[in-house]
Amino acid sequence: MNSNKKGLNTICTHVGELEDKQHKGAVSPLYMSTSYAYEDVDVKRYPRYFNTPNQEGLCKKVAALEHAESALIFGSGMAAVSTSLLAFLSAGDHVVLQQTLYGGTYNLINEEFSKYGIEYSFTTGWSAADFEAEIKENTKVIYIETPSNPLLTITDLEAIATLAKKHSLISMIDNTFASPVNQNPIDFGIDVVIHSATKYMGGHSDICAGAVASTTENMERIFHLAKNFGGSLSDYTVWLLERSIKTMGIRVKAQNENALAMAHYLNELEDVEKVYYPGLPSHKDHDIAKKQMKGFGGMLSFELNTNLDASKFQKALQLIKPSMSLAGVESTVLSPTQTSHALMSAEVRAEQGISDGLIRFSLGIEEIEDLKNDIQQALNSIK
Repeated sequence: MNSNKKGLNTICTHVGELEDKQHKGAVSPLYMSTSYAYEDVDVKRYPRYFNTPNQEGLCKKVAALEHAESALIFGSGMAAVSTSLLAFLSAGDHVVLQQTLYGGTYNLINEEFSKYGIEYSFTTGWSAADFEAEIKENTKVIYIETPSNPLLTITDLEAIATLAKKHSLISMIDNTFASPVNQNPIDFGIDVVIHSATKYMGGHSDICAGAVASTTENMERIFHLAKNFGGSLSDYTVWLLERSIKTMGIRVKAQNENALAMAHYLNELEDVEKVYYPGLPSHKDHDIAKKQMKGFGGMLSFELNTNLDASKFQKALQLIKPSMSLAGVESTVLSPTQTSHALMSAEVRAEQGISDGLIRFSLGIEEIEDLKNDIQQALNSIK
């Protein structure tokens, strides 16, 4: 199916679907084989080469969603991140990374890159000037994340893309928090778009996967490393992920609405010290977010007043689940210092503004009044 000029939900539902020629079923058939013929065939298929029928179909859907020429699906978001970075970095090279990043990405860089002889710098902020200040003669890649995890900082996509082209660098983004529904970085000039497909693409807290989308040329480079790293995804999970993406458009739009309403609600509570959400006019990067996002996303973070215990608050919730990960249809909260950013030192967390009292909130699709009531009863119970 040609994805040109098709609407979001049509792409989610139909692009990349496989035809059931035998029984005419309405959904893509599942090809579970891990062994395919190699003689007298056009394609020698093998799961680790990302080219089984289900893998190929899903990759077409992801590419269409991100307005890219090509895409690959990986076994996890970190498999997608690590393979993409290492496809463009070698010993002696340098990468500039945004200060505020997902903890797993930070750990990859901080714990592993020195083993490969790769140099790296973290910016002191997230403006184009902050990135340009860190560029060296051996810099090859600029890596960003917007909105960022967990503080929802916003980086100007067009400014970073322009900067990367000025210095002949590859620009990469972790687009997980936004999802393709809310943001398409390639439209602003970013080269490589990465997702933890576990999150909004999966959307039901039951799939672990990653995705990368870019030009055919860039994806060939990523593929040649990916097939050696072996981070492919089982066809059953690929099939489940293709099914889940069919509803991504309507799920994410509902989560956008809930997050915006919840951000305004929390912002008015006397028990809440601060709310981090790019959809609030008070957010310092609100104007940039309006320029590059179609919706402000289903994620926010907030801090309770210092006299309230964040851990007791989360345990007092009855509907909202204190839980790892994010972006499921159910609303969840967590403390980044105990989960996603636990491996960071306290000093680094403090530099990034990640306090012990920070609560990351992933809005689901429940009725907003029920979520507000749960927040209020939990606050009342810990006072």
